[in-house]
Amino acid sequence: MKDLFSPGSLITISGAVLTVIGGVAYMTGAANLSVPTLFYGFPIFIGGLALKTSELPPAKRVVPASALAEARAAAPEELGKLVADVTRWRYGQKAHLESSLQVLKLWDEDNPPQLLEVEELDANEGYGVRLRFELAGVPIERWEEKKERLGRFFSQGLQADITSPAAGQIDLTLLPKQNNLT
Repeated sequence: MKDLFSPGSLITISGAVLTVIGGVAYMTGAANLSVPTLFYGFPIFIGGLALKTSELPPAKRVVPASALAEARAAAPEELGKLVADVTRWRYGQKAHLESSLQVLKLWDEDNPPQLLEVEELDANEGYGVRLRFELAGVPIERWEEKKERLGRFFSQGLQADITSPAAGQIDLTLLPKQNNLT
């Protein structure tokens, strides 16, 4: 059902409806209705189809958006933006966080890592995020090498933890650093 309400789907459907109305109006001789609906409907339909071919659906959200609203408000702004970015429709990209993964050198042009789901966490350390990726063409060793940089990359004061819940998948957990007072 979520796929039906993507912007690309809505534009395609509205263009198709206008085109059909224009075609029917043309066949019945209603020139006042047929000209605008055909001339606007068909290009809108084609534009919608173009969007559908480059569409990237949002990552699955494990926790509902409203569940941790207070914790998200008190967290670093960058983490909230990260969650908002990966839970919306994207167009013209191969994967979520494409530019970030390229900068971090965790990108394979032919087989990029795919973000499967995002989970907001309210741990003892504070608000955090768990991102589950399908490894694809990037080995887990390269993710492990970048572990320290991953924590700093998304926001100051974060530490990254990498685990493998299943073969071919990793969980990247970003939580606030714990202050070790001794």
